[in-house]
Amino acid sequence: MFKLNHRFEEDSIFVTKLELCQVRLQNDARFPWFILIPEVEGVEEVDALSVSQQHVLIDESSKVSAALRTVVSADKINVANLGNIVRQLHWHVVARTENDVAWPGPIWGGGTAEKYEDKKRVELIDSFLTALNK
Repeated sequence: MFKLNHRFEEDSIFVTKLELCQVRLQNDARFPWFILIPEVEGVEEVDALSVSQQHVLIDESSKVSAALRTVVSADKINVANLGNIVRQLHWHVVARTENDVAWPGPIWGGGTAEKYEDKKRVELIDSFLTALNK
């Protein structure tokens, strides 16, 4: 039975469910940032997924990246799999711009998250879902 790590519940908002992954919006308005979490219990590393699940993860990551690029202006889309703090397998998909507060460095470990205002969060999610479902 799949159980979502409590950190994701605290720091992100559920957006949609794809074939393999739950997609969540990181609640940090400094960066348009989605997280893909394969709904497979006990998996910490990509190589623990079946080969077919690995292919689905890559496909879903590409779709989320393309949808994000459609709805926000970005100089770069970063896709990262770290898991040093939360070991449950998850991939970050982040839109970066050369004028964001962390550019060109990593988004982790600097500054304080700025929670989305309700209206901006809803607008981003709605636009993202429209792009994702095209």
